[in-house]
Amino acid sequence: MQSVGKVIQLFVSQKGKSDPIEKSSVDVDEKGIIEDKHYGTPAERTVLISSLESYAMAQEQLDVEMPYGYLGENLLIDYNPYHLSAGSRLKIGSAVFEITQNCTLCNHLSKLDRRIPKLLKDDRGIFAKVVEAGEVNVGDEIFLKA
Repeated sequence: MQSVGKVIQLFVSQKGKSDPIEKSSVDVDEKGIIEDKHYGTPAERTVLISSLESYAMAQEQLDVEMPYGYLGENLLIDYNPYHLSAGSRLKIGSAVFEITQNCTLCNHLSKLDRRIPKLLKDDRGIFAKVVEAGEVNVGDEIFLKA
């Protein structure tokens, strides 16, 4: 397998906290990211993966600088996976994720700039479920599984 990219940053969201918490590693299992507030919710929406390209789009097209984690992602990567179809699999660290659907837009994205939701309607991120438990670390390579 050939590497398609790497993990830039990792985040977990916790109940009662508005800002995501940056992590150097996360443990995942079939219920999602173990420390995340979405752990144990429907598997199809437990992990959000976003690309650096989403942040670059906001900067280039709107002149808006969003802090990493603003899109609500758990994994920020330097590979654009938005073209992948549901069922595609990514091996990241020792875990395997299966793409389930494109991410829907949330109203909170307009807090920084009201134009962000429209710009990123198809480029905010993708949801994935965990199909093989493991650990993901910042810097881990990403492999597209056949």
